[in-house]
Amino acid sequence: MPTDIEIAQSAHLRPIPEIAAKLSLTPEDLIPYGRDKAKVEPSAYRDKPRKGKLILVTAINPTPAGEGKTTTSVGLADALSRLGQKTCLALREPSLGPVFGVKGGAAGGGYAQVIPMEDINLHFTGDFHAIGAANNLLAAMLDNHIQQGNALDIDVKNITWKRCVDMNDRQLRNVIDGLGGRMQGVPREDGFDITVASEVMAVFCLATSLTDLKERLGRMVVAYTRAGAPVTAHDLKAEGAMAALLKDAVKPNLVQTLEGTPALIHGGPFANIAHGCNSVSATDAALRLADCVVTEAGFGADLGAEKFLDIKCRAAGLRPDAVVIVATVRALKHHGGCPKAELTRENLEALEKGLPNLLKHVENITQVYGLPAVVAINQFDCDTEAEIALIRKACDTYGVKVALSQVWAKGGAGGEELGREVLRVMEEGENRFTFAYPDELPLKEKIEAVARKVYGADGVSFAPAAAKELEKLESLGFGGFPVCMAKTQYSLSDDPALLGAPRGFTVTVRKVKVSAGAGFVVALTGDIMTMPGLPKVPAAENIDVDENGRITGLF
Repeated sequence: MPTDIEIAQSAHLRPIPEIAAKLSLTPEDLIPYGRDKAKVEPSAYRDKPRKGKLILVTAINPTPAGEGKTTTSVGLADALSRLGQKTCLALREPSLGPVFGVKGGAAGGGYAQVIPMEDINLHFTGDFHAIGAANNLLAAMLDNHIQQGNALDIDVKNITWKRCVDMNDRQLRNVIDGLGGRMQGVPREDGFDITVASEVMAVFCLATSLTDLKERLGRMVVAYTRAGAPVTAHDLKAEGAMAALLKDAVKPNLVQTLEGTPALIHGGPFANIAHGCNSVSATDAALRLADCVVTEAGFGADLGAEKFLDIKCRAAGLRPDAVVIVATVRALKHHGGCPKAELTRENLEALEKGLPNLLKHVENITQVYGLPAVVAINQFDCDTEAEIALIRKACDTYGVKVALSQVWAKGGAGGEELGREVLRVMEEGENRFTFAYPDELPLKEKIEAVARKVYGADGVSFAPAAAKELEKLESLGFGGFPVCMAKTQYSLSDDPALLGAPRGFTVTVRKVKVSAGAGFVVALTGDIMTMPGLPKVPAAENIDVDENGRITGLF
């Protein structure tokens, strides 16, 4: 079997106007980036009604065995196209951090990929660079304001804004800058976030237009005065220049799958430390241009799907028509305690112990959020009939069907069973969509609602600093915001070692901050960090390019 990058590089890339035509877009609606990528002008879709059915793809908590959420999303979109549906895929852009770190690329795999795979996984159309530049312009203007006399009376020890870079670089988590004397700036403690955890990324993904983007940028809180009042980007007169840097980036990017299904890939916040969804503008465009829209949210359903439903849907007025929960037999056996070396052998006991992780996500989607769901088993050759039968029987308890997916090996043809089941539940399933908590609930109780209902926790423990900050944010008028939980992706709890569906645990919130432009409050739990580090052997060590520009080592 060829590698993912070999499959992608051998694919026939159709001219992008040909792909656009499948969404009834003309060449005049596009801003081409070469032959096979383009940005879509908002004027091409903003006056059309939202007519598409929205399908959210999520998963169990990730494991070293892999789940294949993006691969399933791409294959499902191709399957729906094969079944006669006018389909559009709406995905996030990959971050360079995981590409060069441990996870690798995020363009799907096997015969279910979006292409050009190398471009999408690397610089693409430059959106992330624009977001980083806008973020760091604001940081520079903030420090310059202090250097030039500090007319706003900013408390140098209460600056919340960080610089960012789209790379895993633990060395930048905590820095002291402004050294070297009076003309070199004001010395202070500082730090970097990875770009995909920045508030500019969140604002970028939640904005509905360039005007909305500029207004959201202006509302971002960057520091507090010595009297305790928030200081915003608008106070620094920064939002206009920041929006100017983002004016082209904010337009959705159009590419294609291996089978020629249109794909809008735009925005890319992490789901463990940010809200984990592609841009509202891309999802909105897809819903206005296609009949079926397949989108995904990062990591497990306790992170990406929770934030998609409680943050993105709330902000953008979206209502999913179906949810696909992706799992593999191997990953479920890992959740059941099976050693990695033995995951390819039949082990019904380990599978039964690991199934509660899948069932908790099924319960959340169908009972907490009231949405029709399908479980997609990303099938491997080592999966046995007995193992598949055990999963089917367990899911029947919730009235949820299991569909086998073979899209990695067969592309869209391997996803037709899943596609037909998704179409069926959208037609016949009961949709009682609701949020996990109401807007009017206090911030502390919103955090507790997510922990208890979605994670299965007994409760939440708030560090004194976090409790104090929540009280302050309520007093400043931010209490109506939803909450964005920053939590390990590996467990339903805030402890990555607790696999399956743990019980009897308490979630610890150690820090809280407001993202006023994005319109949510971030609660950092456990030891989660907003700047990842590289592993002992980074994926970057295996990536190379030859004299003809052909890249190898991406996966």
